[in-house]
Amino acid sequence: MSIDNSPDLPPLALIAGPTASGKSDLAVKLGQRLEVQGKRAVVLNADSAQVYADLRVLSARPSEEEMGGIEHRLFGAWDGATACSAADWASAAKREIAALHREGAVPILCGGTGLYMRTLLEGIAPVPEIDPVVRETVRALSQAEARAALEAEDPEAASRLAPADASRTTRALEVVRSTGRTLREWQADKSGGIGDEVSLYPLLLLPEREWLYERCDRRFTMMLEGGAIDEVEALLARNLDPALPVMRAIGVPEIAGLLQGELSRDECIVAGQRATRQYAKRQYTWFRHQPPESWPRDDNKTIDEYDIFVSLLRKSG
Repeated sequence: MSIDNSPDLPPLALIAGPTASGKSDLAVKLGQRLEVQGKRAVVLNADSAQVYADLRVLSARPSEEEMGGIEHRLFGAWDGATACSAADWASAAKREIAALHREGAVPILCGGTGLYMRTLLEGIAPVPEIDPVVRETVRALSQAEARAALEAEDPEAASRLAPADASRTTRALEVVRSTGRTLREWQADKSGGIGDEVSLYPLLLLPEREWLYERCDRRFTMMLEGGAIDEVEALLARNLDPALPVMRAIGVPEIAGLLQGELSRDECIVAGQRATRQYAKRQYTWFRHQPPESWPRDDNKTIDEYDIFVSLLRKSG
């Protein structure tokens, strides 16, 4: 995911960071500045919750007013009954980016799902379908058993995964057992990324944590008062598979507990705020450590989008 600002390649801006860090506002400001200079800009969603039509409130999807006259795409593009994988999103994003570049427009990726962005830029590893018997056997293991097996069968993966990271432990173990190759070996064969085909202008928003967590708490309360309860009620009425991403999105299980009488309103708020902060913490850690060190980072308190994207604005002027 290195930066390539070659003047011979079409531009792609990227604004990423944890939830409630101010990404959407900054993306709109950048788009407006580009359009003042006579260059069309389009914001493309790169958030795994905002892809679902069912989660307008709980995903903090920008309203018409918040879009500030800048076109937005891939927001609410999936029905909740259909899971949107990183590969699904990257495929759609590639089509949108290619179309915008043909039209001379500047795409602005905006979101908090690092895996989406990594898949788009670096491509995807061609891991074959996991043998169902292997998958069932691995997923029947306790976390302690899976961890011990991984340490024996893929020590490299075990060395970089936290002992409590159940989902990634399971994934790494089922891959090596099903294919005979480690996940790291498969990832070395990634293909389909567009990182070498664009001139990338990234920015990571990493604000001070207490400031971010306060915004997370305030946002969840505002969502609860702004239609999130009706949104979850409508979701529950669809009787969707509870394992679908839309049913596990931050706020959905907590509000479902309220609607089903399992939580009081105050308990729902506490649980929803806690889940939001925990999610923001995971995103913060990912964006702090996973992208290249060459990607600019800012706390969003004193940011000047003109300075951060000066080379993009100069090129597009």
